[in-house]
Amino acid sequence: MDLSKILSISGKPGLFKLVSQTKNGALIESLIDGKRQPAFAKEKISSLEDISIFTTDEDVPLAKVFQEIFKKEDGKECISPKLDNKKLVAYMREVLPNFDEERVYTSDMKKLFTWYNILNKNGLIDLNEKEESQEKTTEE
Repeated sequence: MDLSKILSISGKPGLFKLVSQTKNGALIESLIDGKRQPAFAKEKISSLEDISIFTTDEDVPLAKVFQEIFKKEDGKECISPKLDNKKLVAYMREVLPNFDEERVYTSDMKKLFTWYNILNKNGLIDLNEKEESQEKTTEE
């Protein structure tokens, strides 16, 4: 799963796909409604590939967490991010048992589950690349 061109932009709801770079920013396309718009360099733009979840061991990349949710749900949507905080924490424990409960807030979980559902609706969650990357590391 390549999350390098999937972006989160502070102040804009949902996720965006990078279409192209521009002189002072980027051209992006919403994964929710498909509308294209500019994103400027002054906005806080984060690639999902650069985001990790804190655990009690080492941080886990977002792609791996999405794959765990995908396996748990058999490729279907995960729980609603609008549920109460206790249910969100319980679900997170099922997906990633060793997540750091002091540093991962429920607002982070809500965002994670929302992003998962958006990516899943767009068919962007893939389990195969994880296996390919494991094969590459065993070959080296």
